[in-house]
Amino acid sequence: MKKEQRYIWALALAINGLIALSVFLPKATMPAGINVSLLPKVNAVLNGLTFAALLVALLSIRRKRRDWHRRFIGVAFAATSLFLVSYLAYHFTTPSTKYGGASILRHVYYLILTTHILLAIIIVPLAMYTMALALKNQVDRHRKLARWTMPVWLYVSLTGVIVYLMIAPYYVN
Repeated sequence: MKKEQRYIWALALAINGLIALSVFLPKATMPAGINVSLLPKVNAVLNGLTFAALLVALLSIRRKRRDWHRRFIGVAFAATSLFLVSYLAYHFTTPSTKYGGASILRHVYYLILTTHILLAIIIVPLAMYTMALALKNQVDRHRKLARWTMPVWLYVSLTGVIVYLMIAPYYVN
């Protein structure tokens, strides 16, 4: 697993690095006719799909249905991967939207957003490493790590939807 760990850390750093760059670099101009304004909604749907797939995967493994568990973890990884592409396309081309809610909701929004961001950074290598353990048939290690991975990934995918619902009224089209 040493070799896999190096690849996982390299990929996790690349993914998290691209996300950071998408926020801080000057925005790219989209070619005429390409509209990215629907991507935040697409991202929320992909986060919701990830959440649902993870729940089904969790219920499946609790019922000893490894085949279903594998399938739905695959769906969660696919939805998360599509989310990443869509998220990067949007944030490399569109300025950040400022939250405009009232003071108490503003605090709630930023609390959810902050925990979402911090745990999203952590879940990238955590999910990949948990998957690598499963693929290497290291079931005991996979199970131990998945006890941490699953709740974090569920939280990140659910709060992704919540953040979208809270910020959506403030998007400029």
